[in-house]
This record gives sequence, C-alpha cells and structure tokens, in this order.
Amino acid sequence: MMPQVAVIVLNWNGLDDTLACLESLSHLDYPCYRVLVVDNGSTDGSPSVIREHFPGVEVIETEENLGYAEGNNIGVRHALRDGADYVFIVNNDTEFHPDILNHLVETAEASPRAGAVGPKIYYYLWPQRLWAAGGAINWRHGFTYNLGINQDDRGQFDEIQPVDFLPGCALLIKRKTWETVGPFDARFFLYWEEVDWCVRARRAHYELLLVPKAKMWHKTLPHQSHSPYVLYYMTRNRFLFLHKHLPFSQKLGILPRCAWDAFVAMADDLSKGKRGHARAIGWGLLDFFRGKFGPVSVPL
Repeated sequence: MMPQVAVIVLNWNGLDDTLACLESLSHLDYPCYRVLVVDNGSTDGSPSVIREHFPGVEVIETEENLGYAEGNNIGVRHALRDGADYVFIVNNDTEFHPDILNHLVETAEASPRAGAVGPKIYYYLWPQRLWAAGGAINWRHGFTYNLGINQDDRGQFDEIQPVDFLPGCALLIKRKTWETVGPFDARFFLYWEEVDWCVRARRAHYELLLVPKAKMWHKTLPHQSHSPYVLYYMTRNRFLFLHKHLPFSQKLGILPRCAWDAFVAMADDLSKGKRGHARAIGWGLLDFFRGKFGPVSVPL
C-alpha cells in the first residue's frame, strides 16, 4: 500500500492563488493523498468559497493570523492525528507537475536517512528558470540562498543530493521526522522558520534531499522588492536563527557583523527616501534584542 500523504496549504486572504493551487493539486496522479487547507484568519471570505469549489478539501479555520509557522503546525498536527505517513507543506501561490508526489515519496521511501525531501522549484512566469534547487546556509556571514536561483535549467541539478535546507513552499516531511524534530518554532511567525526546522532535522541526523524529477512552479519574481513587513521579519528572524544555532564563540563575531549590515541597509534606505523600509529594519533589530517575537509589534 502506498504511503498516505496529507498536502497542507496555508491560506491568508489569498483566495485566487489558493483556488489555482487546489486546482493544480486536484490533478496529481499519486493515488493516496488528501488536501487540507488551513485558513489563517482570512477576512476575504476564503473558507466558504474554498468549500464551495472544492468540497473534498478539508478546511480548518484558525480565526486569527497565526503566521506561517503556527498555521502549518496546526495543519500538521491534524494530519498526523488522522494517520498521515507524510505531510507535504506547500505555499498557496504554487502549482505542480502531476507526478511530483510520486517522485518525492519514491525517493523518501528509498532513503532511510532522508527526513524530508523537496522538488526543483521554477518561476511560474518562466517555467524553465529555477527559483530553487534546494538551499544553502552561509554560516560565516549569516545568510541563506537558494541553489540555482535565476539559472535556466540545463540539467545542472539533475542528481538527487543533500542540501542545507529545503524551501518551505514545498517540503515533504516523514511522520517520524516531524515527531522527532518537533514543530516549526512559532516565534519566527513568518520567514526563516523552515531553515530553523531543517537545521534541527540535520542535527538530529536526518538528510534533506533535493529530488530533481519532482517539479513545481512558484508565483514569485526575480529581485522582487520586499515590503516593510517582510524586511521586519527577515531582519528579526535572521538574528533569532543565528542566536539559536551559532556556538557562543561564533556569535561574538558574526552577530555584530550582521548588525552592521543591517545599519548599512537602514542608511541606504534612508538615503533613497525609503523611511518605512529603514524603520522596519530598525524595529526588527530592536525586537530581537528585547526578545519580542511572534507577529510584528508595531504598525509599519
């Protein structure tokens, strides 16, 4: 019997993208999967419309925006309680090749050390241009990057290989791995939580594997400028991640360097008249140092 997969889609006021995502998921040719939507406190009427268009999809309503981390935690807990062997966490602004689960599950089942696997991810508007073929962590400078980003796919990532992390927009996780590693850290709320989870998984001696035959498309853009809210979470959570995982001796050198980078970015934004962006970086730094996590603490 094929392993049971629960596909978890988090929705927050993204009805059009979510409907397109669910339509794409309805064409998967894997025989044993179900789809669960976690609606994260939407105010656009999403739950009723989703139920109307996709009556076979279960919808859980959180009543408030709990962020990516805790919203997905709720979905995973529900799926595992109902007996799922795997959870496939996906963004709502993604679409899929019909055989994606076949390749992901096949690789995971054949690899006892694999705790999670992920596909090649392409830009939706440029179907052969890579957005990510897994991810890497630069510990020395305290940042992450997507492998292969903005490269045309010419077969340079056609081998199954371990990676530092797998993007959270497409993450197939074994039940045992989740039970061992634990849930996403809800303090992150949004951004860096999947990198944190992947580091914890690797430190628990699991591998994270890129599965090149598995393919999906992400509705994002190259060099897309960040909103102040995104900058806030990116800044604060970068420091939270590094503080959690760096040895004390390395924190002394790397955290001050990252703080300097943040101040330089603030000065650059101010010079360009982007006061809101500079303010967001500043609040992100401040909230990290005063230990204020979860949703953003001030209007941006």
